Amino acid sequence: MDIYKLHYPGKVTIDNDAHYSLAIGFFDGLHKGHQSVINGAKRKAEELGIRSAVMTFDPHPSHLFGDGENKVGYITQYPEKVRLLRSMGIDALFIVTFDWALASLSPKQFVDVFLKELHVLHVTAGFDFTFGSKGAGTMEQMAALSGGTFGTTVIKKVTNNEQKISSTRIRKLLSKGNVEETELLLGRPFRTVGVVVDGEKRGRLLGFPTANVMPESSAVLPANGVYAVRFTVDEKTYDGVCNVGVKPTFHDPSERQAVVEVHVLDFSGDLYGKEASVDWIGHIRDEQKFGSIDLLIEQIAKDKNNAQEILEARG
Repeated sequence: MDIYKLHYPGKVTIDNDAHYSLAIGFFDGLHKGHQSVINGAKRKAEELGIRSAVMTFDPHPSHLFGDGENKVGYITQYPEKVRLLRSMGIDALFIVTFDWALASLSPKQFVDVFLKELHVLHVTAGFDFTFGSKGAGTMEQMAALSGGTFGTTVIKKVTNNEQKISSTRIRKLLSKGNVEETELLLGRPFRTVGVVVDGEKRGRLLGFPTANVMPESSAVLPANGVYAVRFTVDEKTYDGVCNVGVKPTFHDPSERQAVVEVHVLDFSGDLYGKEASVDWIGHIRDEQKFGSIDLLIEQIAKDKNNAQEILEARG
């Protein structure tokens, strides 16, 4: 998959004459609704005998327009988004810098600069996609603004339990620790990617050594608690039990940021400095403060057994 980074008014063209069937959107999470849009663009590419492409934006618009509290975290970090799009068989990815210059373009300017100049022959987007300054452009307008140079397809709303599948809904589920329903909307387990870093080594002293996975600061994490997970490092996957949280038994929660700690089952070795991924399979319990170390050790053993049962049932 070819990757092109575009920035207006700088680099907004590419160095080839290929034609594209383009899926356009922010696509955070690449959930089933997004997959429907992208697969629609891919089918159109096959029909027209041209290349399939995805156009996304970075950063999320909330990072430009919102204050600190309104900036949304990312369900899918950039490297994971690239990996997923590549696995879907997409030929090209256009990453457009979302800044004030881009946000100020009129719908017509956006079409002229980012669609016609890129040799796009067809555009596919979701029913609620908007573009141009203040989101004034709709897909109906895009069809008119194309001037006949490209076609358009609008993908209808994709639902689960009669509710729209959306990134906002997924963030709310994760904030409640509901990784099981999140998986249904994503079509795969929710994944956190990060680097294994040195921690307090407290788990080792308790008899349950852990790998501390440090994701990017902008990544969304599930609610604090204990989960059954699958842990992948060096292209090998292991079962594990994970605590995400502030470890209130040892720390003042108001002074701590959440830490992802995975006790990897049936593993021994040095993981420090390696990139790893955590697939969140099942919620076991909320994070809690224990009155003694012995009670904590007893609960961790129960958590480990519960995780094994969940993962064995999963297969």
